[in-house]
Formats: sequence, C-alpha cells, structure tokens
Amino acid sequence: MTETVNNMQERFQTFMNGLGDRYEPYVRQHLSKVYMVLGSTAAATAVGALLQMRGFLDLGVLAAVATLVLVLGLHFYKDNGKNYTTRLSMLYAFGFCSGQTLGPLLGYIVSINPAIILSALTGTFVTFISLSLAALLAEQGKYLFLGGMLVSVINTMALLSLFNMIFKSYFVQVTQLYVGVFVMAAFIVYDTQNIVQKCRNGNRDVVQHALDLFFDVLSMFRRLLIILTQK
Repeated sequence: MTETVNNMQERFQTFMNGLGDRYEPYVRQHLSKVYMVLGSTAAATAVGALLQMRGFLDLGVLAAVATLVLVLGLHFYKDNGKNYTTRLSMLYAFGFCSGQTLGPLLGYIVSINPAIILSALTGTFVTFISLSLAALLAEQGKYLFLGGMLVSVINTMALLSLFNMIFKSYFVQVTQLYVGVFVMAAFIVYDTQNIVQKCRNGNRDVVQHALDLFFDVLSMFRRLLIILTQK
C-alpha cells in the first residue's frame, strides 16, 4: 500500500514538473486564478439552483433576463485593470441567475430520480478535468484551429433549433443534445488552449476567461441532465 502511494506521489510530481517546464510562472498563476473563479462561479450557480428548488427565492423570468443582461454587460464592460471587483460580482450574479434558471429542471429530475443529477455532475466534472489536462499537455496551440469550426456548428445548431420549433422533430432534438455534448467537450479543449495563448499575448482577463469555461461546463451539464433523464 505504501509503495502504491509513493508511486502515485511520484507520478503526480512528475506531472506537475511537466506543467512547470511547459508553462511560464505567470501563465500558471493566471490559470490558477481562472480555475478558482470558475469554481466559485459554479458554487454561486449551485446556491441559485438550491434556493429556487427549495422555494426560498424564485426569480422566474427575471433570472433569464438577468443572465442575458449580465453576459452582455461582461462582454461590453471590458477589463481596464480597475474594474475587476465589479466584473467579478457580475460574473457571480450571472452564475447565481443561471442556477435559478436551472432550478426547475433540477426539481423535475429530483422527482424522477435524484441520482441522475449526481451522474451528470460526475460526468461533467470528469470530462472537464480530463479534457483540460489533455489540452494543457498537448502541443501548444494544437487545437486552436477548432474555433471557427465549432462556431459554425453552434450556428447550425441554433438554426436547426429555430426550424425545429415549427417541425418539432424528436430526431433533431435528440441529435442536437448528443452533438451538443461533443461540441462542448471540444470547446473545453479549445478554450483552455485559447486562454493560455491570450495570456501569453498580454490578455489577463480572469473574469472573461472563467466565463468562457463556465459556459462550456454549464452547457455540457444541462445536456447531460436531459440525456440521462430521457433514458
């Protein structure tokens, strides 16, 4: 048992040394901040969803409107080096309101099988960690070419969703769910390498970079919830 633990510690240390050799100290520091903000935003989402599910606070349509306003605000209210606290508060508010909009779906799933939520959470967490590590350990900039392709796929899916509001095809709906999971997985890889590249180019906007990854994680989690519920 002791030998196994020692081997795991050695492998972990080797892994950390590999990251240290591959990335500059300021890049590692930036990534640490991004992941910490991402985690705290996810916590705000959990709080928002829990309050909605328990009936303590239900913003309803206002939450959906607020998410749109906040994400547009973060997009146009650019980082100027002095507004970090304000933008961070906006990001947490966005996470909270996203949790409020997710609450009804989670409440419905709890009434069916609460284990689905744990399965979706586990799947999302494991996928995010695995793909983030894969992106960080891959050749630098190797997956940046995915950006344009992924945006095209997202735009196509959005158009299909509009058409499907009329034709109501179950096949299109299910296909979009599964394709969406793979697209979000690819976005995790792309965004991770893109964040590193932007950091090296001087863009140290922690809030925006955390928002990019939060979109990926939340979208994947939502799709996994629906897929597992349908099964």
